[in-house]
Amino acid sequence: MCLVGPPRFGSVYITDPLLSVSVGGTPLVRLTKIVPDGSGTVWLKMESGNPTGSYKDRMAVAVLGRAIERGDVKPGDRVVEFTAGSTGTALAFVAARLDLNFVAVSSDAFSEEKLHSMRAYGAEVIIEASEDGAITPELIARMKGRAQELASEDGCFYTDQFGSPDVLLGYEPMGAEIADQTDGAIDVICAGVGTGGALMGAAQGLDGKGIRPNVIALEPAQSPLLTTGVGGPHRVEGIGVGFEPPFLDRTRCTEIRTVDEALATEMCRRLAAEEGMLCGTSTGLNVCAAIELATELGPSSSVVTFACDSGLKYLSSGLFDRSL
Repeated sequence: MCLVGPPRFGSVYITDPLLSVSVGGTPLVRLTKIVPDGSGTVWLKMESGNPTGSYKDRMAVAVLGRAIERGDVKPGDRVVEFTAGSTGTALAFVAARLDLNFVAVSSDAFSEEKLHSMRAYGAEVIIEASEDGAITPELIARMKGRAQELASEDGCFYTDQFGSPDVLLGYEPMGAEIADQTDGAIDVICAGVGTGGALMGAAQGLDGKGIRPNVIALEPAQSPLLTTGVGGPHRVEGIGVGFEPPFLDRTRCTEIRTVDEALATEMCRRLAAEEGMLCGTSTGLNVCAAIELATELGPSSSVVTFACDSGLKYLSSGLFDRSL
């Protein structure tokens, strides 16, 4: 059953035979092998089960579906966004279903699999060069500027993943699903933040079910903008964008923590080898923090985090190569 309800996204979501049954309704899986004895329960929301292997599908359906409903975009129009790749792949997928033409502004700092996936769905991909593959605030600013420039042309729609209120609506059902899957027994939800939409949207979905766990935002230790005010280069794709995430509600967040990207990388390798879960680096970062929290809170605690996307998106990056 797909718990991302049709009324949330309107008629487009209802009528499309693929989108209406394939996005959302992902499993919540308990980690059993890598959590230390004496720790609480750690749950991983397996968002790699969405059609493009990422929770970004939820956002893409909400943003484009609502835009069509409002008349902001129509079949044949161009849709533009800057992206590390998962958002772009999701938008390219949904755009293909809805007869839209997607243009992605991305970079060689991001995995080849993501770039190839966007093109496979028919997207035009414009590349902004990085400095030695590093994700920096300057690179993100250039990508955003190029996307906004393209979106100003006639017949173009800017999806605005860092500003559209439909982003939060897309992620709210994820929180509702978690509430049902845990029977409300959840002490903490934690996740790395890029836009902040997934974490805060899920928190809103939980709130709507009358469940208010502690909400903890995460960022790479190499780019601790939210905790110190100073960003920096890092290699955790999809988070740590170098500016305040627009959807991050600090009044709802209990805490913001950093996780070293080297620990996140090693956790990805452990998840694959020990739990049989192939995940990307942002998921490794999430799980590092979730285990830390479950250990601090003790055996009666319950911590939920997200498997943001599939590790299949990163095979060429060396993420799972222990010789590197």
